[in-house]
Amino acid sequence: MTPIEPAPEQPGGPPTHPASPRPEPPAGFLPRWMPNEPYLPRWLPDQPHLPRWLPDQPYRNRPVTAAPAGRWRARLATGLVTFALMVCAGVTGGYVAHRMDLASPLSTSFGASATGVVERYSLAAVAAAVQPSVVSIDAGAAEGSGIILNTDGYVLTNNHVVSMARGRSVQLTFAGGRTATAGIVGADTAHDVAVVRASGVPGLSAAKFGDSQKVQVGDTVLAIGSPLGLQGTVTAGIVSALHRDLRAAGRDNSTTFSISDAIQTDAAINPGNSGGALVDRAGRVVGVNTAIATAGQSDGNIGVGFAIPSNAAKRIADRIMTS
Repeated sequence: MTPIEPAPEQPGGPPTHPASPRPEPPAGFLPRWMPNEPYLPRWLPDQPHLPRWLPDQPYRNRPVTAAPAGRWRARLATGLVTFALMVCAGVTGGYVAHRMDLASPLSTSFGASATGVVERYSLAAVAAAVQPSVVSIDAGAAEGSGIILNTDGYVLTNNHVVSMARGRSVQLTFAGGRTATAGIVGADTAHDVAVVRASGVPGLSAAKFGDSQKVQVGDTVLAIGSPLGLQGTVTAGIVSALHRDLRAAGRDNSTTFSISDAIQTDAAINPGNSGGALVDRAGRVVGVNTAIATAGQSDGNIGVGFAIPSNAAKRIADRIMTS
């Protein structure tokens, strides 16, 4: 059997209808048709001279059937599952992005939310966490900075900061304004490392030391100290170079010291920063700020500073404390 072909449209008038007479519908049946379209009954009597419509043949007025029961529920469930997966992927992607923005996991003291989850990496949060571990040192003829090693009052600094101290004692000023007198425990003049101790000072915040061998050129660092007597100053920069071997003169220009594998940084370092902390973006001490390069008679920062690697400084400090 052949499919029913729509009647061709005639120019200037409505389409023509088949010449064959329309069959009479049964009683109570109302045929459907579309305006300006050929009338095609939805029923065909069982007569041999009329074509029969077959389900696999095109038919303009083919009745629209409802979807099988339950299909809309399945589609709704599929859509909800897809939406849930997209939301989960977005949350996970955001968490991974935040985690990748950190050098290492930070504790809740580094600007965490009330739930203990770190929201974002923040230099302000790192600085706020490290500042209580850095002290200002007044040695009379010189001023500098120091890093609290432990709660027993031991403080790491540079030898050239305390070498000219009278009576082998210096004045420490802690974050918050507390002061204490500290005695010089010992020093390594060749590597410019010294340790002082203030006894009987409660509530000290010891610094966290990192592995200076893992530092890479381009890492973000903060220099924290008391440049020009301005306590608690924070400057930011990057690690500019590694493995610098230097020889530098002390404040009295009569002594020299050497730094092996020094960390070079463009974080602003000025007189008074000596002995202070160079920390990574996880708040770990990776260096002890010690020297700066100067141009001619300039005595200020020109973006070339050097720090003793934390591994070497901590090793020397431990030896001084136990000797």
